[in-house]
Parts: sequence; C-alpha cells; structure tokens
Amino acid sequence: MITALLAAGAAASFTLTSPDLPKGKPIGNKHVFNSFGCSGDNISPALEWKGAPKTAKSFALTVYDPDAPTGSGWWHWVVYNLPAGTTKLDAGAGDAKGSGLPIGAAQGNTDFGAPGYGGPCPPPGNPHRYVFTVYALDTDKLDIPPNATAAFVGFNIHGHTVGKATFTATYGRSKR
Repeated sequence: MITALLAAGAAASFTLTSPDLPKGKPIGNKHVFNSFGCSGDNISPALEWKGAPKTAKSFALTVYDPDAPTGSGWWHWVVYNLPAGTTKLDAGAGDAKGSGLPIGAAQGNTDFGAPGYGGPCPPPGNPHRYVFTVYALDTDKLDIPPNATAAFVGFNIHGHTVGKATFTATYGRSKR
C-alpha cells in the first residue's frame, strides 16, 4: 500500500510542458504542417519535462492526433532512445534528420511516411487534439529497426514504460 502511494505520488510529479504552446491557446502557425492546404513553418515546439521516475533509463516522446478521420488517429512525431539525463528538447529538434536531438536518440516514421516532426493540419472543421506524451522507460535503448512505424515504436514503448507525462494542445482550420 505504501509503495503504491509512493508510486502514485511520483507519477503525479512527472510533468511535460512547452513554452511554445501556451495552455488554452491553439497551436501557432510556426508549428503547423506546410502541405495539405496548410502553410505553417512545421517546426517542432520546445518541450520540457521534470519529475521523472528515478528508475527511468531513457525516454520516448510521441505526438498523436486522436481526432484524425482515419479510424486510428494520426502520429505526428515519434522519438525514442532519448538518454536518461534528457529533460528538454529545443524548438526545431524534430527536423527530419534529427540533428537537434541528443546523441543516440532516433525518430520513427510518422503517418506522413517519414521520420521527423509533422505539425498539425487537420481537415477544415472542428479543432483537433494533439496529445504530447513523454514516456520514462526502464531500458537504456529500444532495439528498433530504422524507419519503424509509429505502431511498432509504440508497442516497444508501452512494454517498457515506468511513467509518463502528457498534455494536449489544439489546432483547427475553418471551413471555407
């Protein structure tokens, strides 16, 4: 019982935030995709986390749109093998080559068909939710082949998760 309470307290202190995505405001054009009728800059936002479980040996990060009209949502960014000492990613870290990521980190393919951050660009209509999640993992490295799909990476992430922190941001386009 005491262990469960301690674990619950530790999980409650694990937080993920972004100075680029103010709470209650829609995602800005700087972080929106630049195709499919959208004309954003497609720059990944800065992200920061703290209070991770002490047992974390690495981290993974996902950005997911559960509202995409695909029947299975849409993966916008998948990063894994972030070293245990990592507590933030700078804006732009999600370029296709991963040049802004820490050494050893890797990106899986998104639903855009390639690795790297792909910003929001939902169909015109109601705003979509974009769920940003950082996972604390119990392994130093996930053994994942290059160009793995988001589903494959997610399967491996969930098998090693010891904690997670999340927030949701929104973005929508008006109907014409």
